[in-house]
Amino acid sequence: MSKKVALITGGSQGIGKAIAERLVKDGFAVSLVATNKEKLQKVADEINNNGGEALPIVADVADRDEVFAAVEKTVNHFGEFNVIVNNAGLGPTTPIDTITPEQFEKVYGVNVAGVLWGIQAAHKAFKDLGHGGKIINATSQAGVVGNPNLALYSGTKFAIRGITQVVAQDLATEGITVNAFAPGIVKTPMMYDIAHQVGKNAGKSDEWGMQTFAKNIAMKRLSEPEDVANVVSFLAGPDSNYVTGQTIIVDGGMQFH
Repeated sequence: MSKKVALITGGSQGIGKAIAERLVKDGFAVSLVATNKEKLQKVADEINNNGGEALPIVADVADRDEVFAAVEKTVNHFGEFNVIVNNAGLGPTTPIDTITPEQFEKVYGVNVAGVLWGIQAAHKAFKDLGHGGKIINATSQAGVVGNPNLALYSGTKFAIRGITQVVAQDLATEGITVNAFAPGIVKTPMMYDIAHQVGKNAGKSDEWGMQTFAKNIAMKRLSEPEDVANVVSFLAGPDSNYVTGQTIIVDGGMQFH
């Protein structure tokens, strides 16, 4: 293999940015996919200026054609493709009676359809290139056990675990592994927004909102994005070649299964 290449959706901030930086450290060239051109360019510039290789691609993962085009651009640019990290996601706070059809379509479009389109696009690329690869999907601690006020988000993340198990079986004979990572309470912009909304709904502070999720962490600290990126590094590398269909929970000890 002349070059290792990974595509990370949601690569412009938070966990996705940390994953991109870790995979570059592991020797990967990376494509970064997100909707915000300025944020994408900033992350790509940081990686490229530090000796890595990063290609920013503006795309909406809810749009199947845009996801396929992003993978195709990656292959054309780097000449190879080995790993996709379907990381992009939305995490709105949704008390059950407030959910609208528009909100349902938006969140499921990004969180579930975006993963399905990523899997399809990666599978096509692996077949065209004549080799296997690794598909890594983002679920959540909230996709292992339901979290209050997160009916839409938790539902999508439960779905990702099921999809991961099915596709792992469907693609195993092609040398493709399919796994998921389930972060806990990570210090990211999305998590701070969730905490703010939960606190606001209860008439409490942002810190109170965060603690409603964080209070039961055995390790007594919130997760850094790098904690999650370390696990994705394992799933993207050769040490996980005999692991497929699994969800690895990265939550500092909130759920035990």
